[in-house]
Amino acid sequence: MTFVLGLTGSIGMGKSTTSQLFRDKGVPVYDADATVHALYRGKAAPLVEAAFPGSVVEGVVDRKRLSAMVLGNSEAIKRLEAIVHPLVREAERTFLREALARSLPLVVLDIPLLLETSGQDRVDAIILVSTEYSVQKARVLARPGMTEEHFKAILARQIPDQEKRKQAHLIIDTSYGVEDAGRQVDAAIRTFTGRNGHAANIAIKGKA
Repeated sequence: MTFVLGLTGSIGMGKSTTSQLFRDKGVPVYDADATVHALYRGKAAPLVEAAFPGSVVEGVVDRKRLSAMVLGNSEAIKRLEAIVHPLVREAERTFLREALARSLPLVVLDIPLLLETSGQDRVDAIILVSTEYSVQKARVLARPGMTEEHFKAILARQIPDQEKRKQAHLIIDTSYGVEDAGRQVDAAIRTFTGRNGHAANIAIKGKA
């Protein structure tokens, strides 16, 4: 039975790099962020434009414009989530159906806000990608266009890392580079491959 790992971590923790490490080692990964990008170029675009006029340019959601419209506005964020989340969840279920059909032993759901959206019921185990705050902050502020104010606003929407650590079954520390993180990913694959999972069956039935 397919065992589902939930991979999560706050901004700047190294989650995307860790996700790619799982792919490189042959573990299929569902990427929630990539799904949102695809939806913003497709079926979600007209729905987002209707709710947030001016957010779509040439048929594609302009993420910077949309971010300016919703950042710090909890009601606007809820409206956006009501549009996007059901579409993302359906794509996730499709991924899990294919995993079950292929009898894959292990898959990863890469979901940045897994714990913030009570997604722990949709996975068999949680892997948290983490690092020290000073490293996280330096990584994030090095991104083009990022400001400390924007960084703080993003963190305000996320469960603190120390709280996430309490809910994780395994922590991958990315403080010491990609090679070290790769060894931790290898260990995680060895730990969870072969275990019986139940989350995929529950999720595709819409019960999680």
